[in-house]
Amino acid sequence: MIPSREKAEQLLQEGLQKNPGPWGDHSKTAAHCAEKIAAACGDLDPEKAYVLGLLHDIGRTFGVRHLGHVSDGYSYMKKIGCDEVAKVCLTHSFATQTLEEYIGKYDVSEDELSLIRTELEKSVYDDYDRLVQLCDSIAGAEGVLDIEERMLDVKRRYGFYPQEKWDAHIGLRRYFEEKMGRDVYEVCEKETYDPKKC
Repeated sequence: MIPSREKAEQLLQEGLQKNPGPWGDHSKTAAHCAEKIAAACGDLDPEKAYVLGLLHDIGRTFGVRHLGHVSDGYSYMKKIGCDEVAKVCLTHSFATQTLEEYIGKYDVSEDELSLIRTELEKSVYDDYDRLVQLCDSIAGAEGVLDIEERMLDVKRRYGFYPQEKWDAHIGLRRYFEEKMGRDVYEVCEKETYDPKKC
């Protein structure tokens, strides 16, 4: 099940009340980008893309966690019957579908780690998973970012960025640009979009 746009926005607001932070504007930017790209592709549902983009980080509702936000989001969305959102909560951090590519703290219990590993291995990626992975990688709290600048920033902060993951994200950009026949930054209104005005 996919919640309505209104319900998704309500879930985000409830999450931000529990754990305020820039993840809210990041989520709005990801949703904006997902909706715009889906509409330009022509074979994806923009409304579904918006909801998935908006809720990909909903696990942050439960506090400041790194890998933990993946299992938190997955379990939360499963619990309320939003299986497609749960899948994206899981897959958005793994463009190459391997747990080892995660950049950040492994702040999870053994049970949570097992859940992520098991469900990730079972997942069959579709264009919505790929779309949210792309949008997550260009969405900043301040608006739409250059994908390479964002990855370089992550590399500076954590000291590394796996080449395979880097290549996968660049590949996602190329994949959707070929589908749209347009530049991703133009479609996502990089120069003008501001999540704080939405």
